[in-house]
Amino acid sequence: MDATWRGAIPVLPVDELLADAASRFADVPAMDFLGKRTNYAKLGQLVERAAAGFQHLGVAKGTRVALCLPNTPYYVICYYAILRAGGVVVNLSPLYVESEIRHFLKDSGASIAVTLDIEEVYAKFAPIVADGALDHLIVGSMLGILDPLKRVGFWLTRRKSLAAIPRDSRHVPFRTLVAARGVARPVPCNPVTDVAVLQYTGGTTGIPKAVMLSHANLIANCVQVARRLPEIPPGSGMLTLVPLFHVFAMTVAMNLSVMLGLEIILLPRYEKSLLRKTLARTKPIFFPGVPTIYANINEAAAQEKWELSSIRFCVSGAAPLPAEIRARFEQLSGCQLVEGYGLSETSPVVAANLFGAVRDGSIGLPVDETIVEIRDLNDPTRTLPQGELGEVCVRGPQVMLGYWNRPDETANVFVDGALRTGDVGYIDKDGYIFLVDRIKDLIISGGYNVYPRMVEEALYKHPAVLEAVVIGIPDAKRGQVPKAFVRLQANAHITEEALQNFLATQLSPVERPKKIEFRDALPKTIIGKLSRKELVAEELARQSA
Repeated sequence: MDATWRGAIPVLPVDELLADAASRFADVPAMDFLGKRTNYAKLGQLVERAAAGFQHLGVAKGTRVALCLPNTPYYVICYYAILRAGGVVVNLSPLYVESEIRHFLKDSGASIAVTLDIEEVYAKFAPIVADGALDHLIVGSMLGILDPLKRVGFWLTRRKSLAAIPRDSRHVPFRTLVAARGVARPVPCNPVTDVAVLQYTGGTTGIPKAVMLSHANLIANCVQVARRLPEIPPGSGMLTLVPLFHVFAMTVAMNLSVMLGLEIILLPRYEKSLLRKTLARTKPIFFPGVPTIYANINEAAAQEKWELSSIRFCVSGAAPLPAEIRARFEQLSGCQLVEGYGLSETSPVVAANLFGAVRDGSIGLPVDETIVEIRDLNDPTRTLPQGELGEVCVRGPQVMLGYWNRPDETANVFVDGALRTGDVGYIDKDGYIFLVDRIKDLIISGGYNVYPRMVEEALYKHPAVLEAVVIGIPDAKRGQVPKAFVRLQANAHITEEALQNFLATQLSPVERPKKIEFRDALPKTIIGKLSRKELVAEELARQSA
């Protein structure tokens, strides 16, 4: 990291990262999408034109705009353009089903959304636009972001996957958005108090709600991460397979790359052959990921040769990293894979191991200007001494403003100004943090957040289901996967296959239970609430056996 970001952590709008990069790294490659490359000067021009286009559509200070996109240039351009126009980015997963998208759009108050003309994604928005729930839907063309050769190949082999987009005032082609002339009108921004991103998370209750991340939060975390890294030359490749709508990739893959002038190598999905070819073609230096990705590479590399020697830095986040996965990947690549820790409420990075000084089993040391406290599980007002087990709590410039439209939830998650993470751990004599267990019911599957309550609610929509409990169970590849326990209505009959088929219309693939177990009765607490605790204990005993 050069001297520009040394010293005190700056307080500035996130879109200034891009403006600075377009000036300092004009001719440096900024993005690579399946071989089609864009430099920082061109990216800066596209962002400026898109920002003017957003303002023409009515985006002003505080307007919420949803991004529902896989990793494509549209995400990067629109993210910075929305912020440049004064808007707020609402991150949504393209894996969500229609009902989930409707809920998040309504909850956030987003009046504009951006998506792709792939039928699988666009079909979820078509009825939402038809109902008038959005003022505008900006649609990016898949063919428009491919190089000429791949464009022809896609048209010949996959054109049936493209959606037919209506020509009306609510649908805005991306090419129309960036056809605006001139520059965006300046919008006053207070980086400390103005929200830049609404990031949905389960928080400590398992109910999805939007974390309000300010411009200052995101800038601070970007600088904090950069200070943990050795020097990386501008133009070096950042392989970006983790989805950008996830806070980990948004900060560590995208914002960090723009700050340091790295090339964001965008992969829209995990596909073994595509990943293997991209690694060989681009030879990236930096490869952030989740444990599932590294486990998949380990498995594939046991069968065929993978080109991993260019990789120098890997940071694993979003889920616990098993020691055997780390050791095997390091053996294959020759690089060091370090584990970090964070959550949506902290932009997300709280702590990380040091390159060259990894402590097994630890999530590492707090990043700059971050204080981690361990507080009593029964009395969170009491801070515990070093070595004692309690709830991990965090203070720092990356800690969120609060939850969107949920002041009570916000108040509950802070104690004496420190953020309660819902994780149980301790700090050793050298300051390294160790996590022991989760307070939350949140399931982290392959780096994705799965909310048990939402899965349970989907199960309850089937008329045969009387009661349902969903827990996370260990999985060798994904870390955790959901499992459902179901009690049927009297005299009701349904197979697991039929219920799974029903859930396919209600939930994204990552949210659907790997297994559904039917039971005559489900455990309850003393006051009659369904209890997960006994089911979790049973599954752990079964796994051990």
